[in-house]
Amino acid sequence: MCEEESRLGITHAGFAMTSLPHKRLDGPLWRRVGGSTTLLIESGRDVQGSFVGVPYGSMARLILLYLQTEAIRTNNPEVDLGRSMNSWISRMSMSVGGRTYQLVREQARRISACRLTFLTAAAGAEQRLNGAFVRGAISLAGVQSEGRQTALWEERVRLDEGFWASLREHPVPVREEAIFAIGTRSMAMDVYIWLAYRLHALSKPTPITWTAVQGQFAGGYKDARFMRPVFLDALQLAMAVYPEARVEIDGKRGITLYPSPPAVPRLIAKRLGL
Repeated sequence: MCEEESRLGITHAGFAMTSLPHKRLDGPLWRRVGGSTTLLIESGRDVQGSFVGVPYGSMARLILLYLQTEAIRTNNPEVDLGRSMNSWISRMSMSVGGRTYQLVREQARRISACRLTFLTAAAGAEQRLNGAFVRGAISLAGVQSEGRQTALWEERVRLDEGFWASLREHPVPVREEAIFAIGTRSMAMDVYIWLAYRLHALSKPTPITWTAVQGQFAGGYKDARFMRPVFLDALQLAMAVYPEARVEIDGKRGITLYPSPPAVPRLIAKRLGL
């Protein structure tokens, strides 16, 4: 049981209904709507006042997933980095040096600087969470010696208090090995988290139109016809790592979600208070 628990990842429920961009944005604001949830991410600025940029892609998702997982696992918003973060990246079958280091450094900088807002419509009122992902900055050492990479990460980072409080109220457990199998496919990661959040809570078959799919997952695709093959490929991968998921595809109308066993067994989630 302890081994099973150690393989869990945790993400905020908001990321099951909305998501980060998949590719680099030209502008300083990212807005996504999923169901009753709206996510706004605003780029921070550097010391010269220039925009740093909105975090994007699989690396930003992996960094945030690690921070959220460790915070919930230890029940502490202050998260150790150092070798534990190196191990997380390495388990993705990616080297912590070279090009990966550059990607990590860029996304860590963007995550550290950005501001975020979760807006949720409930009972005729709008609930708003303003804040950031982290307080301070995610620091990297990046010191190389004789071709060897030392500890990539420095010290610790603390989650923003508002984000930490909301994460504790709305955690979504996922399988770490599923995330690792998906690898760098950011849309497949988003689809898997979405299915893990929705399927086990359903009481009846629920149709999802292509318009709704496009609104949630197709950032950068103006025409649903061009995003469907990409989404369907991501869906197949997500279902491969979540074989209990029951989803039916209708080429004309969209997809239908069916009540399914949870991605993480209820007993394990219950032991963790999730």
